Amino acid sequence: MSKNPELELALQFIDKTDRNLFITGKAGTGKTTFLHQIKKESLKRMVIVAPTGVAAINAKGVTIHSFFQMPFGPILPNQIENTNQQRKFSKTKIDIIKSLDLIIIDEISMVRADLLDGIDQVMRRYKNRNKVFGGAQVLMIGDLQQLAPVVRPNEWSLLQQHYNTVYFFSSKAYQEADVVSIELKHIYRQKNEDFITILNEIRTDTLSEKSAEILNRNYDPTFSPTKDDGYITLTTHNNRANLINSSELNKLNTKSYFFKADVSGKFNDNAFPNDEKLELKMGAQVMFIKNDSSPDKRYYNGKIGIITDISLQNVTVQCPNEIDEIVTERETWDNVNYSINDETKEIKEDVIGSFSQIPLRLAWAITIHKSQGLTFEKAIIDAEASFAHGQTYVALSRCTSLEGLVLKTPITSSAIINDRTVSVFNESVEENHPDERVLNESEKHFQLNLISELFDYQPFLYPISRLIDIFYKNHTSIKGDVIDHLQTIKDDGVVALMKVSNGFKNQLAQICEDNILPENSSQVQERFTKAVDYFVTQTKGNILKPLNAIQFSTDNKTVKNDFTKQFDSLQEKLLEKLFALQKINNGFKVQDYLKVRANAVLQKSSPTKKKTVASKRDPILALKLRELRDEISKDLGIPHFQIFTQETLYAMCDELPRTEKALLATVGMGKTRVTKYGEQILEAIEDYCKKNGINKLNEQKKEDKKPTKQITFELFKSGLSIKDIAKERSLTSGTVESHLASYIPSGDIDILELIDIEKYKKMVNAIEDTEFKSLTDLKEKVDKSFSFMELRMVLLSMEN
Repeated sequence: MSKNPELELALQFIDKTDRNLFITGKAGTGKTTFLHQIKKESLKRMVIVAPTGVAAINAKGVTIHSFFQMPFGPILPNQIENTNQQRKFSKTKIDIIKSLDLIIIDEISMVRADLLDGIDQVMRRYKNRNKVFGGAQVLMIGDLQQLAPVVRPNEWSLLQQHYNTVYFFSSKAYQEADVVSIELKHIYRQKNEDFITILNEIRTDTLSEKSAEILNRNYDPTFSPTKDDGYITLTTHNNRANLINSSELNKLNTKSYFFKADVSGKFNDNAFPNDEKLELKMGAQVMFIKNDSSPDKRYYNGKIGIITDISLQNVTVQCPNEIDEIVTERETWDNVNYSINDETKEIKEDVIGSFSQIPLRLAWAITIHKSQGLTFEKAIIDAEASFAHGQTYVALSRCTSLEGLVLKTPITSSAIINDRTVSVFNESVEENHPDERVLNESEKHFQLNLISELFDYQPFLYPISRLIDIFYKNHTSIKGDVIDHLQTIKDDGVVALMKVSNGFKNQLAQICEDNILPENSSQVQERFTKAVDYFVTQTKGNILKPLNAIQFSTDNKTVKNDFTKQFDSLQEKLLEKLFALQKINNGFKVQDYLKVRANAVLQKSSPTKKKTVASKRDPILALKLRELRDEISKDLGIPHFQIFTQETLYAMCDELPRTEKALLATVGMGKTRVTKYGEQILEAIEDYCKKNGINKLNEQKKEDKKPTKQITFELFKSGLSIKDIAKERSLTSGTVESHLASYIPSGDIDILELIDIEKYKKMVNAIEDTEFKSLTDLKEKVDKSFSFMELRMVLLSMEN
């Protein structure tokens, strides 16, 4: 593969850039080999997905539907964003998605436009909503002149309102993705120039009379191969292939042997790579359906032979023109799932299921669909039914030579059904093939994009804006010290840093105008290091500090959930940003940054604690006083602080002055201010007190006696340990734990405030692996070190 310039260029685009890629090529140009080479050599964090179970198993990946948890049927724009599908994603799956550098989609020709847009929706939701595919690089591999996507008429009636064609290149995501297309040119499968020319003409629907005449010399409707010839029939329909195989098998007078597959773990029936119950006979023509896993490499996927011996454990096969027979034993296909290694933080493949079976199937006939990716030395093309798009090309291109090809029906232009839309798209791919200059420019932009990403605060804007919006829409039900800190975060933190970041991005672009790579530029490195120091300081001062100061409580469960969700999202983004900035302070290197970026997502060991405390400062009054200050400011044309400062506003909310004397005693309110604005201020406070039943002594209605567990809760939130609370209240530690446990389902207390993260993980795993009828039953079946109360707490947290 080393002398293939297109393949080398494609590898460099993967290694050195973040450009989205479409890798295509005629049949036999090494697309599958290319995929496995990337998997083996690339340092990027990746997953491999494919549209069908069999394609996923062959690519050693997972199906698109299972990894991205897609609904079956049409996927409409924003459908995934507007559903509660997020609940289906585990924390591990979300972490994998957020830390991905590269998504490889094999057999892209069979991926519908709406499915590719569905992938985009998921990636935006969990990685970066502002970038196509969430900012991950996407590599699409396939040949559009081969098998097309499947779409039913009722599905297309919905989809055609949004897409021009069913093909992946009609998707909104593809059109936004600025895809680089590379066609692999070197053909490994066929050597005969006449045959290669014929295949190219069929591929482009330009079959010449000369080529048709050469091809149809192989037309022989009466051809009947002998037992040892090794021909396989390629047909359009599954029932036709099964009929031929069954008929030929029944002609053999030898004994039937049945091999039952060993299936373990999770392995979907429709992804089985072979029959679960395989019937074989001596003398049967068979095909290997897997590459030999032994070092000898005696067979490959698609190799044909005759069974010469069968035992309980193995099957012996004799292949044409070979002296040695092949003793074939069971091979295993793995069904993989992706997870994250706790120690290395690398994405790892977990085998969640396996299918073990003799790697042979009857091979007198096979469907063209199932033949995709296979290679045959001798084949009979049985085209009794009309071909669908690409099937003529797929069928003929399975063969290594014209000499090994037999046609049951002549090939005419009517048998070549090509979609003109595909042809036009393929022509554009050929016309826009990238060169070294595009690669170098893309490499420079990749590095600039990574630096820009590090200093990008755009992702903070959505959660902070949502928090402010939630507060103003629900200010009557939210209590606590909230809105001023949120405004500080947005104005002085996020928006201010977005402006600085944009300016810095433009500076670096100017420095690198002469194709200097940022990681090789001393000027860029110097500015980068200074920028990291600046952004760390500003982020801590104007985002982290005010965020930590926010305290809120509400009795409205919906508001609490909405607010907490965005609060947690903002806090999570902040932790990731600070982690990345502080770990990359010695200069910029691509590989170092990619590793830091992934670890920034994975470094969080536990959910952050929610700030939910009651405060006597009511945001309703603060809002009224701010509105009053705004009105006076506009009327008199003076700044806000000349009327009263933020500190004074807080003091008025806390002390509720009801007289001029009390207002004079309030911090920041001198005689001049009271004279000018006091009457309006006192009127606003008086109106608030009347509406809230606060008496003339500025005291709120006497609160009901607090429940005992609430007292325990408030002491715990003030910082006292369980032991301290027990001593303070003359209670047992068990009683205190019971009080606190009751606050776990509501989220007021996080389980990880009570139980160490490592122990919590062990307990969750133990509970999930254990069948039990009661807490007592569970206690008897798990580790003795887990107490009753700990188990109860964990169970409560799992219900949350």
